[in-house]
Amino acid sequence: MRRFVFPLLLLFLVLGFAAIPAHAADRRTPVVLAVEAVSPSVVNITVTSTVQGGNGSPFGDPFFDQFFKGFQDQRPRRSQSLGSGVIIDGKKALVLTNAHVIASGGDISVRLKDGREFKAALVGSDADFDLAVLKLENARDLPQVSMGDSDGIYIGETVIAIGNPFGYSNTVTTGVVSALNRPMKTNGGAFGSFIQTDAAINPGNSGGPLLNINGELIGINTAIQARAEGIGFAIPINKAKHVIAELLDSGHVAPIWLGLFGQDVDQAAARYFNLKDLNGMLVTEVYPGTPAADALVKPGDVVLSFNDRTVTDKSDYLTRLFSVTKSESVNLVTLRDGRKIRLHLQPQVLDKAKALNLVRTRWGFELADRQQGPGAEVTTVVPGSAAAKLGLQQGDIIHQIGNRSLRSGIDLLNAFLRNRMQKTVMMRVQRGRNLYTVRLTL
Repeated sequence: MRRFVFPLLLLFLVLGFAAIPAHAADRRTPVVLAVEAVSPSVVNITVTSTVQGGNGSPFGDPFFDQFFKGFQDQRPRRSQSLGSGVIIDGKKALVLTNAHVIASGGDISVRLKDGREFKAALVGSDADFDLAVLKLENARDLPQVSMGDSDGIYIGETVIAIGNPFGYSNTVTTGVVSALNRPMKTNGGAFGSFIQTDAAINPGNSGGPLLNINGELIGINTAIQARAEGIGFAIPINKAKHVIAELLDSGHVAPIWLGLFGQDVDQAAARYFNLKDLNGMLVTEVYPGTPAADALVKPGDVVLSFNDRTVTDKSDYLTRLFSVTKSESVNLVTLRDGRKIRLHLQPQVLDKAKALNLVRTRWGFELADRQQGPGAEVTTVVPGSAAAKLGLQQGDIIHQIGNRSLRSGIDLLNAFLRNRMQKTVMMRVQRGRNLYTVRLTL
């Protein structure tokens, strides 16, 4: 009998241990540890603004809207927009988020995972890089995220996104890095190279952190491809570090250029320069005293690559240039007389005086900031210039150049940089009480 007792006891013990669930520590994977470490520093951002009127029922009830189609309710309404952010400096109470999250203006409030809520002030933002820095008011003992290195990311490595999609606070999703250096363009401007991930990113995730498996910040979630599933984008944190430094210093990112003007390569130019295809930008002018002039770039050179990526045309060149800050360098490959030349350039900040001079010499008018209200006032029209042929007059107010609204001096610089190589420039011009859309042909 005894010889059967021990095997039965052993079998009981084995079955018993098998029925016991795995210890909780065994399920604390690197993802769990990263989320536990970073979640306290992820915040929910609410921007509350006042909008004037709108279509529909004055009662604010969808049921009555069908009876008030076309009705213009002029009463002011409170509007809210939601987004995410992450605390990057607990001592200074600084939060990093997307510029489009706070673009509507209004009162900004920030809620932490622990329930604390603070008012926030805007330190600075830049629409082209889609980044903004906020400072929490009267905040102490704040957690902060650890900064990572986005230059060392591997395609296929695990990443974690945390945010507030559709208002669901501290939602965690995981995925992998799907691709790197993805260029993107949006209605708000041209953006640079993004991290692409299949971690679920939905409305409300904007501004939230993208983390590596160690819980380090490697990107800021900023955009989704609405017509596809499993495609999200994040701004690399190494790029964001340059932007953050400028926002903390001056509240905006300084407009930069290399001093080049150019045009697309057409069939005639391709034959003349013996090019295999139409890729590249043909340099037409080099402005004195600029990095391009110092590097001995000459009209007739063809810019083939920008930071080791092929330049397809002048728009592609500008897109890549707009993704660079003043503290970064640029490597160009140009073609001259059948020989490729590698150049290393440090971008130059385009100051307002130089931009105004370029507007005068190339477009034919002078501008000055208005004392009250948005826009810039035309003070001089150069006889015989493109502006004179258009019929622009002294006293006209320019509200928009291309897709850039002129609200401050920095907007004029950015507008000129984006449109300086165009053959035609669309503008919104006010004369008296009338507002016109005009086409400046150069």
